[in-house]
Amino acid sequence: MKELWLRISTQWTIIRVFYLLTGLFIASQAFIEGQWFGAIFGIYFTSMGLFAFGCASGACFSGACEKPTVYKAD
Repeated sequence: MKELWLRISTQWTIIRVFYLLTGLFIASQAFIEGQWFGAIFGIYFTSMGLFAFGCASGACFSGACEKPTVYKAD
């Protein structure tokens, strides 16, 4: 549970905020209009923003995507 809270509360980026807000908008509009497929689509985007699993299924959350520094000999 601690790891889940850490994932929700840290490393927020513009893309995560965009996914969260866009997903909330799509889901709310779909619920209002009764379009259940659209609501599922919106919930998916909301969860991508909230839980940060849009980046290679969460692999970038742990820093695994960082490239190592390569030093060249002169």
